Amino acid sequence: MIHDSILGTVGNTPIVRINQLAPKHVTMYVKCEAFNPMSSVKDRLALGIILDAEARGELKPGQTVVEATSGNTGIAMAMVCAVRGYPFVAFMADSFSIERRKLMRALGAKVILTPAALRGVGMVKAAEDYAQRHGAYLTRQFDNPANPGYHRNTTGPEILLDFAGKRLDWYVTGYGTGGTLTGAGEMLKLARPDIKVCVAEPEVAALLAGKEWTPHKIQGWTPDFIGSVLNRDVYDRNVPIADLLARDTARALAQKEGIFCGVSSGATFAAALEVARDAAPGSVILAMLPDTGERYLSTFLFEGVNEGSDEE
Repeated sequence: MIHDSILGTVGNTPIVRINQLAPKHVTMYVKCEAFNPMSSVKDRLALGIILDAEARGELKPGQTVVEATSGNTGIAMAMVCAVRGYPFVAFMADSFSIERRKLMRALGAKVILTPAALRGVGMVKAAEDYAQRHGAYLTRQFDNPANPGYHRNTTGPEILLDFAGKRLDWYVTGYGTGGTLTGAGEMLKLARPDIKVCVAEPEVAALLAGKEWTPHKIQGWTPDFIGSVLNRDVYDRNVPIADLLARDTARALAQKEGIFCGVSSGATFAAALEVARDAAPGSVILAMLPDTGERYLSTFLFEGVNEGSDEE
């Protein structure tokens, strides 16, 4: 297949059956967003927001684009801006993985680090101040309707097409910006009113469950605020996930299924397994896997993994 640019390869990610980790009484699948060009679901968000801003005339040729990001959105924005001809500046807390900074810079972006103590609100405020001072376009991923809009147009319809004529009882996704949950969830429920949607979030930062935010290790999930793109009516169940369970489930996906994914993917699949335990026999469950494990090499996902020679 020939594309006019790398942006043509965003979306249409594969759905893969889980063979070893799924309980015997259900069928489980995962949608592998690591097959996007920059290896995460945020490629969709970035492309959707930039194309929407261009169509609305809000983004001018050569104008600088700014976003506050935990990494994946920034990497995706850097790719899209490189193709479309916009300088890109990312604001990111200094607690996020080194790999993410380097990937953005490799794509031509500028990365400005903010103190982790200022949390997500601090990142967003710094990005807002910079955009105002420099006349840059602030993409506002947590509040931009183009975020869930792109998932309504792509992610949801892709799932419906792949499951056309087939059973699908549960859709499980994590809470990051709320874009995937809202956009894909709304489309699935519109087409299949009986489908159930489960959202997963960090156990120690379960804002959707009404708890206080505290620091967690599931990068890309749940800043210390709830963005306006979230539709709270779209999900039927909320499953908080502990950091270590997220890590261990990601490792299990790699070692048992050959699916190399990040901590947020492990957390989402852990929630899907929780749903599976209570599901009726014959149920079909689909979980989103947001990204690859390669941007977690310096994180606790690889804690204890040997870097030297293994013994014979």
